[in-house]
Amino acid sequence: MGYRVVVAGATGNVGREMLNILAEREFPIAELAAVASARSQGDQIEFGETGKMLKVQNIEHFDWSGWDIALFAIGSDATKIYAPIAAAAGCTVIDNSSLYRMEPDVPLIVPEVNPEAIDGYKVRNIIANPNCSTAQMVVALKPLHDAATIKRVVVSTYQSVSGAGKAGMDELFEQSRNIFVGDPAEPKKFTKQIAFNVIPHIDKFLDDGYTKEEWKMVVETKKIMDPKVKVTATCVRVPVFVGHSEAINIEFEKELSAEDAQKILREAPGVMLVDKREDGGYVTPVECVGEFATYVSRVREDPTVDNGLVLWCVSDNLRKGAALNAVQIAELLGRRHLKKA
Repeated sequence: MGYRVVVAGATGNVGREMLNILAEREFPIAELAAVASARSQGDQIEFGETGKMLKVQNIEHFDWSGWDIALFAIGSDATKIYAPIAAAAGCTVIDNSSLYRMEPDVPLIVPEVNPEAIDGYKVRNIIANPNCSTAQMVVALKPLHDAATIKRVVVSTYQSVSGAGKAGMDELFEQSRNIFVGDPAEPKKFTKQIAFNVIPHIDKFLDDGYTKEEWKMVVETKKIMDPKVKVTATCVRVPVFVGHSEAINIEFEKELSAEDAQKILREAPGVMLVDKREDGGYVTPVECVGEFATYVSRVREDPTVDNGLVLWCVSDNLRKGAALNAVQIAELLGRRHLKKA
């Protein structure tokens, strides 16, 4: 008993992680298909660590009829073509791109935060996965919002190069190696050198001076959690391979002590609180790689505003920020709506 599942973009970073997580979480699968662009057709890809090999099929010729769920990790341009085709064939699309996130008739879901919103998926048979930096932040914010009502959030992100795909990871590796041997470290994927540097620029610049990545964090947080919450973000690319970090400053309507916030976070779904006020008593990106949780550390009161807290938040962006959240959406969809074959 299980579902017929398609992973679209199976050969990319996020697609491979989707396959890993489906296997790790023992998602109920009756049949599994890996699809990608024509250049990957015929390649073999492993289903997690099960030893089962999947032959990659060409998305251009794939027949979506009879499939239950498709996890999409193919970028907005390809999604625009193939998601409506899959959805029209009766296959529910869970999309990792930004294409549908702000469409009013497409649910934008983080299962720990707004599971009830998934009930609206039938309008277009498409569900959107949020931006990686938004996903981990709202997991940490929602239980605190429920307790004391958040008025305003100021967040600075420290985003790993894997958020820019394999090309971003390759560029960090190659530039680091070149610098050590005295060769030039010319940027290709990024706008400036990323090795031993930070770049306060992710995605395109908008007319107001913010970047699209920063805009995503604002509007997605409002859609997922509460439209009344004010959010401002500064998104920075850092020379880390995997794992996004965030320094989050929160202003509440009601008083919430750091101690009470720690108690709430300790019990919150999807959150792992690691907060010892000592050397090493916090989580860094290196330690969160391969993990499911959103880690929160350094919870403390902000004395510069009434009812203010500050915290540090870290998560594996290929997991909670992308593949894991997509699989969790599929699990939620199965529990609430779909019948197993």
